[in-house]
Amino acid sequence: MEIQKGAGLCFPQLLNSSCRKPTLHWSKAVLLNIVLAFISLITAALNLLVIISVSHFRQLHTPSNIILLSLAVSDFLVGLLLMPLEIIRNTTCWVLGDLMCSVYWYLTGNITCASIGNIVLISVDRYVAICDPLHYRARITVARIKLSVCLCWLFSIFYISIYTKDILIEPGKYNSCYGECMFFTSDTAGIVDLVLCFIVPVSVIIVLYMRVFVVAVSQARAMRSHVTAVTLQRSLTQTNKSELKAARTLGVLVVVFLACYSPFYCYTLVEENIINDPSASTVVIVFYFNSCLNPLIYALFYPWFRNAVKLIITLQIFKHDTSKGNIL
Repeated sequence: MEIQKGAGLCFPQLLNSSCRKPTLHWSKAVLLNIVLAFISLITAALNLLVIISVSHFRQLHTPSNIILLSLAVSDFLVGLLLMPLEIIRNTTCWVLGDLMCSVYWYLTGNITCASIGNIVLISVDRYVAICDPLHYRARITVARIKLSVCLCWLFSIFYISIYTKDILIEPGKYNSCYGECMFFTSDTAGIVDLVLCFIVPVSVIIVLYMRVFVVAVSQARAMRSHVTAVTLQRSLTQTNKSELKAARTLGVLVVVFLACYSPFYCYTLVEENIINDPSASTVVIVFYFNSCLNPLIYALFYPWFRNAVKLIITLQIFKHDTSKGNIL
């Protein structure tokens, strides 16, 4: 009789404290796991190609690409760690223990926060490149970008350590039974997180890209109408066409980022603790799916990425001095 009672539990031996198994039909669960596992694998693989490309080829060691490298690292971790753990958390019982549950929530916040910071850095980089081209090389150097990226990750580590301190100090604090992995925040902490990790960064991104858009449109009109004003001539001669193309490409990256992240944060405004709501799993998946789309954008718009992938897949990067070759 006890075996019958425990049949639907995650841990049948713990009748009074075990969670119930997810009620998702096995065929749907298998299909969902296969699809999500495939997306996870593709996300990790594509971003690993970006990491190898930018790290290996010296010609790609530019300020813009250093930020893309940092973004690829965070996206790679999403595909390698966060997606598989999210699959386990939503489709089956959590069997990894309370400590791993705390680590999962910490990594989720840390990687997500770092990704948002990287997108802000991309916007700043394009703003200076397009709106102040005369001083771009002096202001945006590889050393300064590396420092900015490091500060971005350090801020993420510090902020998320405070945000998740309860479960870091006491793993499993919010779990009501064995076999689940929950994390709750107060209303105040949720509002602060919404402001710091979404409203402020998105406001900065939109303002900067609106300015970039206005400048790019004015330059395009000037080129078409053959305006000869000295100030415009200087702007046109200094702003390289490749910079405008890069701005458009990274603009697509930012738009895709907003499209994937906005539903999650908008949902938090109407639903508390979205991360624990099974019905919101689609929003969370879209949130993570952004990490898979980023390298696809690079492949679509950046010839250097396609060239680098060919060399990596054919193992030609192991040849002598390929790091110094022309990849552009």
